[in-house]
Amino acid sequence: MSEEKKIPYKIYLDETEIPKAWYNVRADMKNKPAPLLNPATMKPMTAEELSEVFCKELVEQELDNENAYIEIPQEIRDFYKMYRPAPLVRAYCLEEKLQTPAKIYYKFEGNNTSGSHKLNSAIAQAYYAKNQGLKGVTTETGAGQWGTALSMACSYLDLDCKVYMVKVSYEQKPFRREVMRVYGASVTPSPSMETEIGKKINAEHPGTTGSLGCAISEAVEVAVKNPGYRYVLGSVLNQVLLHQSVIGLETKAALDKYNVTPDIIIGCAGGGSNLGGLISPFMGEKLRGEKDYRFIAVEPASCPSFTRGKFAYDFADTGMVCPLAKMYTLGSDFIPSANHAGGLRYHGMSPVLSQLYDDGLIEAVTAKQTDVFEAAETFARVEGILPAPESSHAIKVAIDEALKCKETGEEKTIVFGLSGTGYFDMVAYEKFHDGQMDDYIPTDEELAKYAAKLPKID
Repeated sequence: MSEEKKIPYKIYLDETEIPKAWYNVRADMKNKPAPLLNPATMKPMTAEELSEVFCKELVEQELDNENAYIEIPQEIRDFYKMYRPAPLVRAYCLEEKLQTPAKIYYKFEGNNTSGSHKLNSAIAQAYYAKNQGLKGVTTETGAGQWGTALSMACSYLDLDCKVYMVKVSYEQKPFRREVMRVYGASVTPSPSMETEIGKKINAEHPGTTGSLGCAISEAVEVAVKNPGYRYVLGSVLNQVLLHQSVIGLETKAALDKYNVTPDIIIGCAGGGSNLGGLISPFMGEKLRGEKDYRFIAVEPASCPSFTRGKFAYDFADTGMVCPLAKMYTLGSDFIPSANHAGGLRYHGMSPVLSQLYDDGLIEAVTAKQTDVFEAAETFARVEGILPAPESSHAIKVAIDEALKCKETGEEKTIVFGLSGTGYFDMVAYEKFHDGQMDDYIPTDEELAKYAAKLPKID
């Protein structure tokens, strides 16, 4: 057996190696993310203002640009032990299938009830809500992974959980909806007729299939109107990328065990939680000048925030009630086509990742839906895991990069995030198999229409 083959298929850490602190990449960023703005005053949001919507401890994390490491409470680490550390897998079978000299690894985050990485932040946000003495929380969910994760976390801590699920996903993924209900959550298709914002969106966009921006608006409205509730978000926010840094910290620890240094790190990108969590500690090394890596964000061609959006202040939600964030955005009232990567159907991108992308530290590419599902099946047939449509965007580009190595003969090391499983996405796979899946891509004219409505900030 060669030295290389001594690297096992799965590199496991033990319980003692679960990170004891989250890594805050903002501490090492020369250009910090721009502050959130109050939509009424257009001035930076204060901690007091944000605390009307979010839990107090989470507000502190949201605003912390200075502390590189923030301790993970023992209660959260104990919960993590149910499904963490997550394995880092050497994709030997995929390498053989592709006949590539590239070495491919993936960090698998699907070994928990939610089937995704979302539980990493869900338990943290639920924990801080419980510690604050709240009755419950509200949230949105796209494909359903975040809603499932939060439902489980709230059930564990005896908190009420109200979920507004993007309507197209609510209809396409009924079993994901039912898992949330198993854990005691109420699940409402969004936009609904239960909120003022939902009624307004339905009136302006009759028959709409919804978007994450719509669902966020409804969840925020319900949180603000109900005493004892706060709103929690599954992506985009600084605090979420902080919690998700456990992905990258574990990935780096596993690679370090075998003295492996990746050349390329790839993640799917919707709001940014998976990508941000995976790359954070590696990005920290790059920012500090210690090492260099190539980072690639992969987004759906139908919702291309990075590659075709504007870097500008915009509302985080369609109803325009949330703070404004400076991010790459397509416009808050942009409603993507009803594609099957539900978790990537968001008009904007994390302010942290947006700033890193604008600084030239991250690359971004798009992938067409049918190409993504073709890559998903290639992966599933050799690696034995049915990937989520979101994760499959990263698979698609990882395969592309591995095939480039085949052409050039370069032995690059590629790491990508397998952020979740696709066992609740069988309607999507069915449409792919039956030739009923399209590759809708918005036109420049369409995007220009939404971009023209971006807030004018001096």
